[in-house]
Amino acid sequence: MARILIIDDDAALRTGLGEALGDLGHIAEEAANGEAGLQRLAHPPTIDGVLLDLRMPGLDGMEVLRRIRALPTPPPVAVLTAVATAANTIEAMRLGAVDHLTKPIGRAEIAALLPRLLPSGPALIRPQARSEDGDLVGASPAMRDVQKAIGLLADSDATVLITGETGTGKEVVARAIHRHGRRARKPFVAVNCAAIPAGLLESTLFGHVRGAFTGAVADARGSIREADGGTLFLDEIGDMDLAMQAKLLRVLQDRVVVPVGGKPVAVDVRVLAATHRDLAAEQRAGRFREDLYWRLGVVPLGLPPLRARPTDILPLAEHFLALTGGRPRAISAAASARLLAHSWPGNVRELRNAMERVAALARHDVIDADDFAFLHAPSPAEVPHETLPDAVARLETSLIRRALHAAGGNRADAARRLGIPRQALYDKLRRYGLDMSEIPTHPVGKSDI
Repeated sequence: MARILIIDDDAALRTGLGEALGDLGHIAEEAANGEAGLQRLAHPPTIDGVLLDLRMPGLDGMEVLRRIRALPTPPPVAVLTAVATAANTIEAMRLGAVDHLTKPIGRAEIAALLPRLLPSGPALIRPQARSEDGDLVGASPAMRDVQKAIGLLADSDATVLITGETGTGKEVVARAIHRHGRRARKPFVAVNCAAIPAGLLESTLFGHVRGAFTGAVADARGSIREADGGTLFLDEIGDMDLAMQAKLLRVLQDRVVVPVGGKPVAVDVRVLAATHRDLAAEQRAGRFREDLYWRLGVVPLGLPPLRARPTDILPLAEHFLALTGGRPRAISAAASARLLAHSWPGNVRELRNAMERVAALARHDVIDADDFAFLHAPSPAEVPHETLPDAVARLETSLIRRALHAAGGNRADAARRLGIPRQALYDKLRRYGLDMSEIPTHPVGKSDI
């Protein structure tokens, strides 16, 4: 049951809306103007949502909305107006309204509005932005293996071939290898081989001298020499044509670059490459040189798709949500379940896009499942091959770990956050074999009684 404040100068409309809210199981309070509405919001009990008229004597709805949104903990607001215009619709949404509805408003419209006005379900911890490792977030076994490999490779000069589906974070891994290694103070230069026309790629990589070709009005060092002393990252190396592959092979073998129209120049550069293609298959099909394949793949590093590491989905979602800035947001349990159910064909890139979209459009402090309505429901082929109890156990384990982390290991506090009795939490800890030694110690001043 929620307490909803109706701010409108039309007494009949207030009465009608109040009756509709009562029929739907909520408590309605009324204010005849903006000043009265703001006064009510300043006193307990807490108002959970506001229905706000746009045109009123005295303070108009837009000014009231501004003042509500400036409160320390503003309730969600839906704006009502008899005359909707593009200008007042845009301004209301810009100021933070959950929705902008045109009068008259019936019971069915109120019922459809309430799920957006009043987030449901217990919230997870509010995300905190990570300051280390950029987007390299995740504690799944697969990502732990990747992180360990980065540590082993960071100080090496070995060429690394990073493979994985589009959007798995190949450049993020390449940057982490560079950032944690002895070349970190030197340049990191990234080149997307698929984005540069074949006729320009040689000049882009190797540089050229003035007059080497039409339009070469000055010397150009090229990406390889720009990365001298540091790291050259060749993204989508599988899209490079065979002629360029032969020239790149020479650089990898001899560490010498020949600018277009110029003379050989020695370089000290570490090369990291990445592709979403199966280079072994490309080599067998004659589209990729075998010698370059073996030269690039000195150390192969495969990145798992996001669907193969579901325990990383919620930490990544919270991380990306925190990176959007603005007021702190939390993710409800229902929204978490929706994220875990999605197959993420676009991998981490798709997840980041989804969180940025929600951050821009959602008006609540708690993001709910309805905010992810744009994520298509999984087809039967996309649903993980697991039983319903296994799926429930996976979700419960993830939520319990996050609640314990948020509570600093305090199980009583974690149970409150999860909305379950403390004994039920103890039972689940035993059932799922969760290791409390991995949970941070209790915050100062909190007990576990």
